Order: sequence, then C-alpha cells, then structure tokens
Amino acid sequence: MKIIYSLCTVLLFCIHSNGQNFQKTTQGIKTTANGNSIEIQFYSPSIVRVIKFPAGKTFLKESLSVVLKPAKTGFSVKTADNIIVLESDQLTVSVNTVSGNVAFAASKKELLKEKPEGTKFEPFDDTGVKTFTVTQSFILDKDEPIYGLGQHQRGDLNQRNQKYHLEQGNVEDAVTFFQSIKGYGLYWDNYSPTEFTDDASETSFKSIVGDGVDYYFMYGGNADGVIGKIRELTGKVPMFPLWTYGFWQSKERYKSQNELVDVVKKYRELSVPIDGIIQDWQYWGNNYLWNAMDFLNPDFSNPKKMVDDVHNLNAHMIISIWSSFGPLTKPYKEMDQKGMLFNIKTWPESGSEIWPPNMDYPSGVRVYDAYNPEARDIYWKYANKGLLSVGIDGWWMDSTEPDHLQIKPEDYDTKTYLGSFRKVRNAYPLMTVGGVYDHQRKTTADKRVFILTRSAFAGQQRYGANTWSGDTGSSWETLRNQIPAGLNFTLTGIPHWNSDIGGFFAGAYIQAWNEGSGTKNPLYQELYVRWIQFGAFNAMMRSHGTDVPREIYNFGKKGEPIYDAIDKIINLRYTLLPYIYSTSWEVTSKQSSFMRALFMDFPADKKGWDIKDEFMFGKSILAAPIVEAQYTPEKIVKVNEATGWDKQGDKKNTEKITVDFTTKKSRNVYLPAGTNWYDFWTNEKIKGGQEIITKTTIDMIPLYVKEGAIIPFGPKVQFAAEKKWDNLEIKVYPGKDGSFVLYEDEFDNYNYEKGAYSEIEFLWNETSKRLTISNRKGQYNGMLTSRKFTIVMPNGSEKVINYNGKKVEEEF
Repeated sequence: MKIIYSLCTVLLFCIHSNGQNFQKTTQGIKTTANGNSIEIQFYSPSIVRVIKFPAGKTFLKESLSVVLKPAKTGFSVKTADNIIVLESDQLTVSVNTVSGNVAFAASKKELLKEKPEGTKFEPFDDTGVKTFTVTQSFILDKDEPIYGLGQHQRGDLNQRNQKYHLEQGNVEDAVTFFQSIKGYGLYWDNYSPTEFTDDASETSFKSIVGDGVDYYFMYGGNADGVIGKIRELTGKVPMFPLWTYGFWQSKERYKSQNELVDVVKKYRELSVPIDGIIQDWQYWGNNYLWNAMDFLNPDFSNPKKMVDDVHNLNAHMIISIWSSFGPLTKPYKEMDQKGMLFNIKTWPESGSEIWPPNMDYPSGVRVYDAYNPEARDIYWKYANKGLLSVGIDGWWMDSTEPDHLQIKPEDYDTKTYLGSFRKVRNAYPLMTVGGVYDHQRKTTADKRVFILTRSAFAGQQRYGANTWSGDTGSSWETLRNQIPAGLNFTLTGIPHWNSDIGGFFAGAYIQAWNEGSGTKNPLYQELYVRWIQFGAFNAMMRSHGTDVPREIYNFGKKGEPIYDAIDKIINLRYTLLPYIYSTSWEVTSKQSSFMRALFMDFPADKKGWDIKDEFMFGKSILAAPIVEAQYTPEKIVKVNEATGWDKQGDKKNTEKITVDFTTKKSRNVYLPAGTNWYDFWTNEKIKGGQEIITKTTIDMIPLYVKEGAIIPFGPKVQFAAEKKWDNLEIKVYPGKDGSFVLYEDEFDNYNYEKGAYSEIEFLWNETSKRLTISNRKGQYNGMLTSRKFTIVMPNGSEKVINYNGKKVEEEF
C-alpha cells in the first residue's frame, strides 16, 4: 500500500484540497472545470501547453508545427481557494477550478489571462466526423501592442483592433501566432481557417474545426527571446548558402533557355553583380503538361547546357515548381491512380494560354495531397529526376498556399491524408515545402537546400525556405505596406522574407505611358528605384514581376540617374555581404532576425512601437526606405491581389513626361532613443530620440548606424564568392562599447552543423578607445589563416591590421 502511494505521488497523484480535484503529471496537471477537461503541460520552464476539450471526450493530436518534445521540467503545484498554481523557475500558470480560466505571469508580473467564459465548443460535423468549432478568448492590457499573425497587406504593424480571416492566400500568409511588447508569445496550434479578433472586449482565435483548444504560451522577456522560444518549439533556422544573399533577377517569364542565359551574360558584360536567375513557369510546355517537372517546351531543349551556361557565368539558377499537376504529366497519372489529387479549382483553369481563360477547354490541373507522405515521395521523385539531376540549384515553390479559385463550401470537404481539407487547410505550405526540404537533405549534404515560396505556416523556418509576399500590385501604397507585412511575418519567427521588387502587376505603368515599356515611364522608374532600395535590406534581394521588364539595362544605361541608382544599390548589397552572412549565423545560432521592427532593439522607446516605415537590418543598421513619390505623382494601381491578373490603369498618355531625377529631396526619419546614430553616407553623428529631416537623392536610401556598431565591408565583386574576404574593411562607430562576430564557413554545404566554421569577434572599448580582435575560434576547409583588416573610423582615420588568428589590440 505504501509502495502504491509513493508511485502515485511521483507519477500521477490525485490531489483533493479545498474541494479541488486534479492530477499531477510529469509535465503539469490534469483537471476538470466548467464542464471541460484541462491539461497544463510544461515543455520547458518558459514554454507551457494548454489543452481544453469537453469532459468525457478524448483529445489525441500530433502537431504538424511543433517539433519540441516536453523536457523534464521542475515545477511546483500549490492550491488556494479555487486556484491551482503551477510554477517553474520562469513561469507561473494559474488555473481557476470553477471557471477553467488560465492565467500566466512571470516574476510576479501578470502577462496574459483568458477571458471569463472565453472557452467555447460549438458542435460541428466535419464530413461525418463529430467535432467542434473552437474559440478561446483572452484579455490584454488596453495599450499593449501585439505583433505577428503572418503576412497581411493592410499596412498595420501593431495588430491590436484588427480582425483577420486567417486562411492562406496569394498575398496573405496565415500564421496563428502573436507576440506582445510584454515579452510573451502565444501560438494557437490549429490548421483550419481561423478568425482572429481583437477589440475592446477580447482578443480571440476561433477555428472552424478542432477537437479541443490547443495553444502554447511562451515567455522570452523581449522580442528576440520570444522568437527564440517559437523556434525552440517549432524548429531552428538552417544556414542558407552565401550566394542566396546576392542579387536575383527574375521575370514572368523567360521564354527560352537562350533568353535566360543572355540575361546573365548581359549583367556580366555590364559589370553589374548578380548571383541568381530564376526560370518561371511553362518551361514544361502547355497547360496540360502543367508542372511536369521536366523540360518539354522545345525552347528549353537542352536544360543541362542551360544550367551549365549559368554556372560557367558564376551564377546560380532556381526553377519554378508548383503544388499542382496537369493531366498529361507523369506525376498526375501516378498520383491520380492512388487518389492523391484534390478536385478544388486551381490555377490555371484553362488549357488555353490565351487571356482571358477559355473555359471551353478546362486545363484539368489538380492540386496534390501534400499531407500524404507517399505523395511527397512521388513529388520529390520527379523533382529530383527531372530538375535536380541537371544541376538546378534550388526551388521556386509557387502556389504553396495552394491557389484555390471559385471557392465553394463543399471544397473543404475534400478528403486529405490527415482528414478534411477544412481541418488542415492552413498547414498546406508547411507540408509541401517540408517535403522538398526533407527529401533533399536525405539526398545530399553537399548543397544547402534553398526554397523560395509564396506561403508559409508556423514552423516553416526549419525548412530552408524564403517566403515572398506574393503577386502584389505595383503602387506606392503596396510598397508602403510591404514593410509592416515583412516585419510582422518576421515576428512569427520566420526570418527569410522578401517582396517582388517593383511589385508584380505593373501593367498600369504601360497603359499610362506613350511608349511600349514602363521602364521608360518616370512614374515607374521612381517607384522601382525606391523598391529596389528597400529590397536591398530584405533577406533576399529579388527583382521580379510581369508586364514591365525588370533587368537593369531596360531602365537606361550607365551615366543616367535611374540606371546608376539601381547599380549603386546592388553594389552596396554586395559590400554588405560579410555583415549579412554573419547576421545569418546570428539568425541560426542565436535566434536573431534580419528585418527587425524598431521595438525589438529599443523596447523602452514607445515612439518606436508602431513605426511602420523604418526597421533595423541586423542589429546595427537602421533603414528608412523612401515610400512616397518625391519626383512624380503617386500612381494608384488597383489589383485583385488575391487572384491576380486584374490590371487597371489610366488611358494611354500622348504627352511625354519629363522628370529631373538629379534634384535633392528630403524625408523625415525618427531615430530611436537610447543611442546616438551615424548617418551611413556622411558619418555625421546625430542624437537619438528625435525626428530629423534628412536630405535625399534618387540614388540614396536613408541609412543610419547606431553608435558602438562594428560593420565589416567586403570587396567589390560581380558575384558573392568571386573574391576571398582576405582584406575586409571594418568600420567602427564609437560612442558606446560594441562587438561584432565575423562568421565564415564553406558557404554551401552542411559541414557547419559538424562544427566546420570560424568566428572572429571584434570588441570596441569606448573608455580606452581600443579595438580588440579576439583569437579566432574554429576552423574549416579553405579557411584564411592570415589576412588584413583595414579599420576605418567615422573621422576617416584608418589602420591596417595583419591578422593570423591570434588576438590583436589597437588603440585609436
């Protein structure tokens, strides 16, 4: 009897205290309140899972996003009145045994609490499966900003007072996670279409399908800490190849392999840097051969030569693959036989390539069941055989939401491997992108996986994927909206993001112009320059779109303001590669981010909590893109971005527009408090905590460097790996103590996971005016054993330091 009592005490003890009835488990507790079963599970001292479901029912679920397994966590349980209090060394979780409400605190500070009667289960018949529509409501502080929820195009940074229908779309990425200025995050682990509502009475998630409420609460103390927790929960970020951080050129679409190769040749002839070229759709042929993952178009008759030609020009190539297949393709036929294709309407609808679609000739294209592991095997088999085998360097996974057109309620009844499409709809991009990543990792470790994709869900950061913001319209309003869209997306823990430089649909700039190409239209020229300047400070710098060609030589020639502005910003991107690549290591090893909302680094400055047109790029550089027209009238372009292809513009002009792009303009910039700043271009030192007016030109994006920063600058190159980093310029910005870790490895394999990399830390001591270059840590094949660092101060003074891996100190 004593033995049984002892085991119950350690493993599963039924406690009765003050009328309370609960079971203590190895991870937390189980109890019943207000007609619902409640489970509290510590996954770590700072991450806790909350599960609720109607009493008498069962709740069994294997998360698609969460990869963390519950760790043994020390915690105490106390009871008082009607409250059960669980406490780890970082979190306090309270459960009301009458109402069932849960509340969270850290260091005796209340963080978040559920709303009274805020848990709701409404019976729902999901294609014959008895389940629920589930709701959980919370109470936030009145003036508490929250961020995240994925990518949305409304232009809002703070997500309070918002209502979203969270369902994957072309330009809307649904991620059911938000974080607060108070240093906590909440991940709602449900994959069905979900309504997020924040108003004066509550903040809530309501998902159309769920066997129970299932969410994770995490405390990180600050934004970086919260991002660290969501990645701990849903997966860490692998390193991307160095070449992915160079400049990428793309368009809808290159119509032959010769055209594609000629673009790279032209860049090389012009000495404009480029690292990547992308082939969009229809290299496979007609729409009945949609996404055959094979070069069936006669204008791509020798794909191996095409890829070799690109490689011989020291560039890389990725290629478009989709989540759907045409009826005459091998993948379609194999999957169709096994019931792995959906019947929802998707793109393209017509077999005819003439616009508008001729529905007398339906394409028969169908989306594949990416939830099915065997279907993912088949998908990879054809991608590997038809594309990777000829040397393709990466994947442009388009329509990973997937495209869902002419939506009907019964579409959601579609059976998938994991239940109805309704039940798992939002996790589709996670499954299809993850399938390619996992298979390539099993195939080879010599080349890092690189995926460019249009949609994402929680956890996708673990799959080597960069998400772009979809088929946006080309307008100043859209450009402005990209900054908060990218920042909120990043704040869900997924760091690699970009937008189509210039916007995707640019047809109005042709329609409103008297020449055949919008690249000569000053209205579009100004918009494109400002967009590419913003794009230089995204994780991926990629020019892409339809209607108007985007290659630099279409905008003019050297010596002309627009051409020179484009050339200048591309070259700046390349000189920043040592900084960017070292930042990518911080993203992987220290859970950092590329694009950083100002509150992440300056949380005490409330003025920065909702600034939507500035951001930090890494932890040293503040970027303030110009997002309003200065030289031309703003052009409002209305595009149905959810479905695309609906372009509107003014009637064609007959008068030629002349604009002087050499005049100087100005822009207001807010510099956060808590530090002083250096103008990147002039080295002028400016006090923080104020709004300034800065002079601008067409070839300049306002940039500021915080004091104490140390930034490495690389050599002038034509592609990322052209020259070794054996003589880097290291700029030191005095005013505060500072540090920077220069990271290097083999640039495009997974040996870094085995420790094959090096770190060199630079330390600036403000008191002694001394720069210390620490002993090099680590090593890898091909590592530079000796090199020079040219140390540059804002006043223009320089010192050259010879470095062989041993500690060096130098006073300034």
